[in-house]
Amino acid sequence: MIAFAIGAMVLFLALGLPIAVSLGLVGMGLSEFFSPLPLTRAIGEVAWSSSTGFLMVSIPLFVLLGEVLLRSGIADRMYAAVAAWFSWMPGGLMHANIGSCALFASMCGSSVATAATVGTTAMPQIGKYGYNPPLFLGTLAAGGTLGILIPPSINLIVYGLITNTSIPKLYLAGIVPGLLLAAMFMGAVALACTAWPSLGGQRVAVTWNERLALLAEFLPPVFIFGVVIGSIYLGWATATESAALGVAAAVILTMARGRFTIAMFMTAVENTMKTTGMIMLIVLAAFFLNFVMTAVGLTTAIVNLVTAYDLPPLGLMLAVIVFYLILGAFMDEMAMMISTVPIIAPVVFAAGFDGVWFGVALVVLMQAGMILPPVGINLFVIQGIRRNGRIGEIATGSMPFVLSMLLLLALLVAFPGIALFLPAALN
Repeated sequence: MIAFAIGAMVLFLALGLPIAVSLGLVGMGLSEFFSPLPLTRAIGEVAWSSSTGFLMVSIPLFVLLGEVLLRSGIADRMYAAVAAWFSWMPGGLMHANIGSCALFASMCGSSVATAATVGTTAMPQIGKYGYNPPLFLGTLAAGGTLGILIPPSINLIVYGLITNTSIPKLYLAGIVPGLLLAAMFMGAVALACTAWPSLGGQRVAVTWNERLALLAEFLPPVFIFGVVIGSIYLGWATATESAALGVAAAVILTMARGRFTIAMFMTAVENTMKTTGMIMLIVLAAFFLNFVMTAVGLTTAIVNLVTAYDLPPLGLMLAVIVFYLILGAFMDEMAMMISTVPIIAPVVFAAGFDGVWFGVALVVLMQAGMILPPVGINLFVIQGIRRNGRIGEIATGSMPFVLSMLLLLALLVAFPGIALFLPAALN
C-alpha cells in the first residue's frame, strides 16, 4: 500500500495533474485495490464534515487579511522596509523575503497566504537584480512555512484541540523557535551567497536616512499582531474570531492611509475566494485520502511499525521524525496532523515528552513537509505565482532550508527550553 501510494502520487504529479486531483486519485486507487468496501461513496460526507468546522472559517479570513494588506500597498511598503534594513547582508533581498514572511506570518497565521502574498511582491525582483532563481524561490517557499509556527498558527490551534493542550501556551512556545528558524534561514542564505557571490544578485544601495524613514512601515504588522494575538490572550476572542478582528484592523489601517476603495476591497474578496477555493479543494482531497488511508489500515500500519520496537525516548523521537518526514513528502500537513496525532501523541506523551514541546516540534516537521517534493504545497503556491519554469527548481532551492529545519529539531531535542521558556516564564 505504501509503495502504491507513493508511486501513484509521483506519477500523477509527474504528469502535471493538480495536487488536489492527485490526492483524490490516490485515495480512489487505494479504495479500489485495497478495500473490500466502496469507500468512494463517502466522498460527499467527508467533504461536508471536513469543510463545515468553525476553525475552517479562519482560513478565508486570514487569506482576506493578507489580500487587503497586499492590495492596499501595506505589504509592499513592509517588504520595502525589510529590504532596506537587510540589503547590506550577502543575499540582499532574499533576506527581505524571509524577514517579510516572518512579519506577515505574525499577522495572518497561514503559510499559503504568507507565501502567496510575499511571493507576489518579491517575484519581479529576480530578473531585476539578477538573483539565482532556485535559491530566491526557495526563500519564498521556506519563508512561507513560518506561517504555521509563528503565532497566530492555524496548525497549532488544531493540534491544541486534538491533544487538549493550551493554545495560548502553544502560541508562546512557537515564538522563539519561529524567530530562531527565520534567523537560521537568513544564515543559510548568507553562507551560500558568501561562498558563491553570484547567487546573491546585485546589491541594492540604501542610505541610513532611507532606512530610518521606513521604520514606520513596521508599525502595521506590530499593530495587527497585537490585535490578533492580544484578543486571544485577553480572552476577548477565539482563534477564528481573532482572524475577523485582524481583517477589521487591516481595513482600518488601509482607511487611515487613504488607500481603501470599494474596488480594491472587492478585488481582495475575489482573490480570497480563488485562493480559498484552491486551498479547500486540496484540504478536501487530503481529508478524503486521510479517510481512505485510515479505513484500509495504512496509517495504523505505519504507526505500528514505528511503535513496535521498545525504543528509548530519544530513539522513539527519531523514529517519529523519520515517520513524519516520509509521510510529509506525499501528504498535506493538515490531513497528516488530523490523522496521525491522535495515535502518535499518546505514545510520545507516555515516553515523557511535554505536550507543548511536541506541538512545536511537530509543526517544524510539518514545515519541512510543506517544501518537500512531491506534495510540498508551498512549492506549488510559488510555482503558481511564477507561472513558468520547472517546479524542481523551487524544490532544489528549498533544500538548504529543510536542513535548517532539521537543525532546529536537533536543537529542540537537545534544549527543550527553547520552546518551553516563554510558557514557563509567563505561566
